[in-house]
Amino acid sequence: MAAPRKYPEELRERATRLAVEARRDPASAGGAIKRIADQLGVHPEALRTWVKQAETDEGARPGTTSAEAARIAELEREVRELRRANQILKSAALDSTGRCIGAG
Repeated sequence: MAAPRKYPEELRERATRLAVEARRDPASAGGAIKRIADQLGVHPEALRTWVKQAETDEGARPGTTSAEAARIAELEREVRELRRANQILKSAALDSTGRCIGAG
């Protein structure tokens, strides 16, 4: 279960949008994250993380996008479930002597 979010989603989106736009403008790029974080009452490192992820999602920065990360997590869950089911089936196929039932 995920931890509760400290900042509302609307604030997160607004801060990220403002910071990404400010970083694109060379005149306001310097210190943009710190300045915007202070104005909106957000921790600068939280905003920096959001901006990095937004830039990755846009393709402006290399890395795993949010959609890819969600798909990877989904596939990892599925693999765990299949391995567990496979282990249950293997256990059920063994008799009390440890030999496979039906292996003739």
